[in-house]
Amino acid sequence: MANTLQAEKRIRRNDRRAEINKARVSRIRTFVKKVESAIDGGTAESAKAALLAAQPELMRGVAKGVMHKNTVARKISRLAKRVKALG
Repeated sequence: MANTLQAEKRIRRNDRRAEINKARVSRIRTFVKKVESAIDGGTAESAKAALLAAQPELMRGVAKGVMHKNTVARKISRLAKRVKALG
């Protein structure tokens, strides 16, 4: 339990930030899922467009500190490889 006013404020702030970060990660996952579904069932053009929309979101996750830089680089690389294989 928090013993000081600052510790109580820190708890409140951490709760607010956790909600915001949770929403950010969820948004990023949605963009990645759109790319994967376009790869599975769509054309190469729709997959490419979905990847171009997902890349800035993934990088924004890095900038905001909710995802690690190397994790995002790996995800983008793997998605790009799959999109390129479509044609």
